[in-house]
Amino acid sequence: MGQAWRCSGLRWSADGPVLVWDGGRRSALTWGKRVAFGVEEGGVRGCVGARGHACPLGAAIPARSTGARCEECARLDRAHSVAADTLADDPRPYRVYLAWFGPGMAKVGITAVERGPARLLEQGAVCFSWLGTGPLMAARRTEELLRAALRVPDRIAYAAKRAARATLPATAEERAAETAGLHARAVALSGWPESLGREPFHPVDHVEVFGLTGVPAAVGEVAELVAGGAVSGELVAAAGPDLHLLTRRGVVVLDTRLLPGWGLVPAGGREFAVPVRALRERAGAQDGLF
Repeated sequence: MGQAWRCSGLRWSADGPVLVWDGGRRSALTWGKRVAFGVEEGGVRGCVGARGHACPLGAAIPARSTGARCEECARLDRAHSVAADTLADDPRPYRVYLAWFGPGMAKVGITAVERGPARLLEQGAVCFSWLGTGPLMAARRTEELLRAALRVPDRIAYAAKRAARATLPATAEERAAETAGLHARAVALSGWPESLGREPFHPVDHVEVFGLTGVPAAVGEVAELVAGGAVSGELVAAAGPDLHLLTRRGVVVLDTRLLPGWGLVPAGGREFAVPVRALRERAGAQDGLF
């Protein structure tokens, strides 16, 4: 069947989404491009290892996992991580942000200043605004303060984000309204660390960046990849790790976090031949925003 490629994930560049392959090769993704690949016959999904090292166990991982690592490698990967609160001495400045994914669905988080908006694009934030900038621990304390005071989480499941994309308000002003209210409440709070400077409300909208304007609502999502399977469709939108592919059955969402660990080969003209499940319906609105 020829050489198998291994995908290390989706990244967002200044020009849009890019698939990154082991060895450093990159594939830019543009609207209208055909995304097509097969999965090696007889293959199994293997752990991708941690911090540039192969998995010492050569472990197999579940096809439906979005982590792509076995438990041991996942622990090693998070052993020196801001996200896991195991990196407290990072000298870089950090930003606190408010991100919005759909009606009643907002979160607070932090990201290194040098990363710009990349973290928000990776998470699939439809709209966001910066809240403040300062040292890592001050940013982390502010994040905790806002979570408690505003009753917003620091994580939102990707399944909920996908469902919300079908019910987005039509204008950027409407999409920014909830974030504006939360931002006003946040900057009015006492207890912010002195070393973290507050920033004015300035909404950034990603609907055009994600290609979501005028795109048909997704009808399903890839549940998992399988050996000998295939994925094929026209790229009509992308948000976070998700590719929205127009297929014969309608728009199907492919979470690219399902790709790492598989050997991928040319599709050979095949259409969709992997399990697809109906997209989950939107849950009730998040409580406690206002």
